[in-house]
Amino acid sequence: MTTMTRFLRTEQTMAFPHGRLIGSRDGVNYVLAPDGWDHLAGPRPRHATPVSREDAEDWCEREGWDLNLLDEVPVTTA
Repeated sequence: MTTMTRFLRTEQTMAFPHGRLIGSRDGVNYVLAPDGWDHLAGPRPRHATPVSREDAEDWCEREGWDLNLLDEVPVTTA
């Protein structure tokens, strides 16, 4: 069974003027970082807003990230 990835964007900050991209799969959140997806400990950021896959692709293009990273959000294993 394949699980669907949901994407969210954090609020804008001085360090991240377009926010940061979060991928959520099976209730586990990951933030896109220079070395790939990093696990986010604890709950998702309070003001993160859901975005569509298309919006996540636009974010990647604007930030200069490889679009293939959107398909590489880690899968939680039991």
